[in-house]
Amino acid sequence: MTRRQTSHRIVSSEDEPLILVDSADREVGVLPKADCHDGDGVLHRAFSLFVFNSEGALLLQQRQADKRLWPLFWSNSCCSHPRAGEAMPLAIRRRLEQELGLTAKLGFLYKFEYVAHFGDAGTEHELCWVYAGTTAAQPVINTSEIAAWRWVAPADLDAELVATPDVFTPWFKLEWHALRDTYRTRLEQLTRHSG
Repeated sequence: MTRRQTSHRIVSSEDEPLILVDSADREVGVLPKADCHDGDGVLHRAFSLFVFNSEGALLLQQRQADKRLWPLFWSNSCCSHPRAGEAMPLAIRRRLEQELGLTAKLGFLYKFEYVAHFGDAGTEHELCWVYAGTTAAQPVINTSEIAAWRWVAPADLDAELVATPDVFTPWFKLEWHALRDTYRTRLEQLTRHSG
């Protein structure tokens, strides 16, 4: 990991409007992010990005210590929400640049609904779109969002998830298992490597 290049732009807030959806991913309204994460959570649209380098290693990020949910947990390259009125392709490009200073050609893999509780702090209840792709660049992290980052080989990540599963976010664990099992062929097509 390197910290030679960073930014510290504030790119999200608890009052930003998120897109509420039903279980079929039909839009049903908008609600501030804080309200979406209160109590048992309100189902909203989200995305997760998996960015690999030319050697086939996955970029992981450690969530910033001030995050309300899962602070300092390790997670996939980037995850966030499209804002009200924002199309998903624009949202994923925006957030990848804001958090990691990266551009990448990303392809859609699948979407799924999950619920994860983080004690009394709140809940994620998301209809999450999962994308993967590659980059030749090194990240320029936004320290308002990310505490640390690293590249990890898929086989090493598999071993870490067995040895220390509690240091990773719940959605990342669900998504990585799906990528390794159900969507492996499509993932290899999108990233041009086998892990």
